[in-house]
Amino acid sequence: MPLDRDIAPNPFKVVGHRHNRPDGVDKVTGRAKFGADMSAPGMLHAKILRSPHAHARIRSIDTSKAAALPGVKAIVTRDDFPDNEAVLADSELTNIRYNVMAREKALYDGHAVAAVAAINPRIARKAISLIEVDYEVLPHVVDVELAMADDAPILHEDLRTEGVDGAEDKPTNIAERLELGHGDVEAGFAEADVIIERQFRTGAAHQGYIEPHACLANVSGDGSGEIWCCTQGHFMVRDVCAQIAGMDVSKLRVTASEIGGGFGGKTTVFIEPVALVLSRKAGKPVKIVMTRDEVFRATGPTASSAIWVKIGAKKDGTITAAESELKYQGGAFPGSPVSMGAMAAFACYQPKSIKAIGWDVVTNRPKQAAYRAPGAPMAAFAVESVIEEMAYALGMDPIDFRLKNAATSGSRSSYGPTYSDIGLVETLEAAKAHPNYAVKLGPNQGRGVSCGFWFNFGGQTAVTLNLNIDGTVALSVGTPDIGGSRASMCAMAAEELGIPYHHVQTIIADTGSLGFNDVTDGSRVTFASGLATIEAARNAKKVLCERAAKMWGIAADAVKWENGCAVPAGPNAGEFPPLTIKEIAKQAGETGGPIAGHYEISADGAGPSFATHVVDAEVDRGTGRITILRYLIVQDAGKAVSPAYVEGQMQGGAVQGIGWALNEEYIYNDKGVMENPGFLDYRVPVASDLPMIDTQIVEVPNPGHPYGVRGVGETSIVPPLGAIANAVAAAVGARPEELPMSPPRLLKLMKEQAAPLAAE
Repeated sequence: MPLDRDIAPNPFKVVGHRHNRPDGVDKVTGRAKFGADMSAPGMLHAKILRSPHAHARIRSIDTSKAAALPGVKAIVTRDDFPDNEAVLADSELTNIRYNVMAREKALYDGHAVAAVAAINPRIARKAISLIEVDYEVLPHVVDVELAMADDAPILHEDLRTEGVDGAEDKPTNIAERLELGHGDVEAGFAEADVIIERQFRTGAAHQGYIEPHACLANVSGDGSGEIWCCTQGHFMVRDVCAQIAGMDVSKLRVTASEIGGGFGGKTTVFIEPVALVLSRKAGKPVKIVMTRDEVFRATGPTASSAIWVKIGAKKDGTITAAESELKYQGGAFPGSPVSMGAMAAFACYQPKSIKAIGWDVVTNRPKQAAYRAPGAPMAAFAVESVIEEMAYALGMDPIDFRLKNAATSGSRSSYGPTYSDIGLVETLEAAKAHPNYAVKLGPNQGRGVSCGFWFNFGGQTAVTLNLNIDGTVALSVGTPDIGGSRASMCAMAAEELGIPYHHVQTIIADTGSLGFNDVTDGSRVTFASGLATIEAARNAKKVLCERAAKMWGIAADAVKWENGCAVPAGPNAGEFPPLTIKEIAKQAGETGGPIAGHYEISADGAGPSFATHVVDAEVDRGTGRITILRYLIVQDAGKAVSPAYVEGQMQGGAVQGIGWALNEEYIYNDKGVMENPGFLDYRVPVASDLPMIDTQIVEVPNPGHPYGVRGVGETSIVPPLGAIANAVAAAVGARPEELPMSPPRLLKLMKEQAAPLAAE
C-alpha cells in the first residue's frame, strides 16, 4: 500500500510523538500475566526427560517404574506422537515433530525423550528419574566444518544435499547448497588493484530472553483444546500443535500470554505439543515451565558459522568484485539461516559482480531458531571486517569508502531486486557528522564502523477495530507485542480517527477471535499490523460518515471525516455542526448497529532497513579485556511511529551484539555436552558492561506504507559484531577473525599478529 501523504517534516498529530506504553503499568506493578502465571483447577505439572548424550540410538524406553509412582497421571514418549499425513507432507513440520520428542535417535544433548504429568512438580521430577532409557551412544559432531567432512558422523541416513547437480546418493550432513549473485567475479577481481580475503568464525549465541518457555494446555472430553503460552505467534502454535497431535485446527484455541523476551527464539514450538498430548492422555490441564538449563540445552540459539570473504577494489575506492562462502550449522535439523546470510552479506554495497555460496549443515546441537535478523549478523561481521580493512589499505576514511560504494535508491541489490527508496547513505552521512566520530582516541583505543541491512517483510495480517458507545476504540490484533507494538497500533488508529491516543485500547486477540496472523518476526508488526490498523480505521471512518449522513438526512458522499468529527463535505451539503465520534457512537444502535472496521491482508512492500554503527573500544593489552567506550547507532526507520520504542529497539540490538561479539558462546565438551547452560557461565552483558548508547533516527519514508513505516527491530543487531571487531583491530593492530573475542582468544591473536591495521 503506497505512501499517501507528505512526510516532511511531521504532519502527524499522534504518530511520531512519545507516549506511555499502554501495558506499562501492568508490567511494572506485576499484574501482567506471563507464560508461567496461568493456572487451572486440577492442573497437573509436567517435566521432560532429556538425553544426556549428543548422539545416541534409543534402543528402548521403560516407563513402568515412573507409571507406578503415586501422583503420576500420564507419561508420553515417541509412541504417543505417531506420524500422520499432515506431518509427513511437510518436511519442516516433520523436523519440528522430531525435535519435540526424539524418535529412533537422540540428536543432541537435551533432546526430549519422554515426559511425565503429575500432581506436583516434585513427583514429576522424581518420575522422570525413574524412566529407564537404553542408549547406544554414537559418534557426534558439533562443528560446522567437521560436520561437512567425508568421515563425519551422519545424523540422518535419509538426508541428501539439495542444490548440487549430480550429488552422490549417500547420507550427508549437508542439507543444501545455494548460490546467488550477478556479474563476472573473476573479471571483477582482475580489475582490482587491491584484493583482501579472510576466513571468519562465529559461535552460536542464544537470544537470552529472561522468561523461559512456559505453557498450559487443556484438552476437553469432546476433543477440543486450549493452550496458553508465551509465544511470538499463537496462530503458528495452533496450527503446528493441532497437526502434530492429529487434531482439527478448528478445535484448538491458543492465547498468547505476555512475553518476557523472544527476539526470534519464540517463533517455534518446543513444549506446547507435549503439554497438549499429556493433557489429552490425562484428561486434565497440564502445565510445563522450562528451567534455564533446559532453555539453553533444548531450545534454538542462532547458528554458528564459518565464512570466507574476498573483496577487490580499485585505487580510487571502487569495489570491483565481492565473493563469499558461508557455512552455517542449524543444529540437528535442516533450516539454518544461511540463505538470508548469503543475501544480506553484500546488501549494503553495489559492486558490479557479486557471488555468494551458502551451505546449510546439520550437527549434534539444538535445532536453530531465529535470532533478530537471522543469519545476517554473522555475514556482516565477515564482510564489514574486510570492508574496513580495505578502506585502510586504500588510505580512505572508512565511512567515505562505504559512501563511495553504498547501495542507493534504484541500485540492484546483491540478492536480486532493485531497491526503491532506501536510507543507507543518509545513515552514513549522519554518522560521519556526529560528534562521536570526531572524538580523539588515546593509546590502545580504536574506532570501528559497520553497516547493516535487513529485508523486513509483511505477511498475513488481520485486525478488527470496534467503536465503543463512549467513542473510545477497542483494537484487536493478532501479533504478540514483543517491543511496544501495542503503543504503535494505538497511535496509528488514533491518528487516522483523529482521537486522543489514550482513547484506543489494543489487545492481542486469541486464535478464535480473529483471522490468521503470521508470527511476530522479521520486523513486520509495525509495518503490517499498522497498515491493517490504518485501513481498518479508514473503513470505520466510512461507516461513521454514513451514520452521520443518516443523522443529518443527507447523502453519505456529502459527509467527510475531519479532526475526529463528521462534517459536511462542502457548502452544498448543508450547514450542520460537527458530529463527534462519541455522538455518533452513542446513537449507533438507532442508525444501523455496531460500528467497526476490519482489514485482512497479505502485506508486501515492507521496504528494507539500513543502519550504520560506530564503536570506540579500548583494549587492556595485559588481560585482553575489551571496554566499549562509545557507541553510536544511526538507523533508517522510515517513519518512527513511537520514537522512544524505536530507540529502545536500536539500543537493545546493540547490547545483544556486544554480548555476541565479546562473551556469548555455546561451549561443548568432548562428549558434545553443553558446559555453560546458565547465565552464570553463559555471560550476557549487564549494565556495568555497557556504555551510553547514542541513537539517531533517520527517516527516509518507505513508499510501501501509507505513513512511510519500516521495520526496525532486526537491523540493529546486524552491524555490532563488525563494528566492535573493527574497533578492536584498530586498537591493537590485530584482525579478530573469530567471535566471541574473549580475553584468552584476543591475547593469543595479539601475539600472532603484530602489524598495525589501522595506523596506515
